Amino acid sequence: MQAKADDILMDHPSRALGDVPKLRFCLGCKASFWSEGFGQRICARCKGTTAWRAAVPEGVSKGRSRSGGRST
Repeated sequence: MQAKADDILMDHPSRALGDVPKLRFCLGCKASFWSEGFGQRICARCKGTTAWRAAVPEGVSKGRSRSGGRST
């Protein structure tokens, strides 16, 4: 038997199993905060600091590139 694409997509959640909202500890100040998923590990207070905002200025990143400066 062959499963339909819709049936396959419905069996798999859009998020990873561990990617759930829960109380986590900030990697900056170690305080607990409500996180929307495992990718959010810095609390709003730390993200509001000048050091955090100045770490990577907006618009500077060129994205991922290969070494050697060549593009394919």
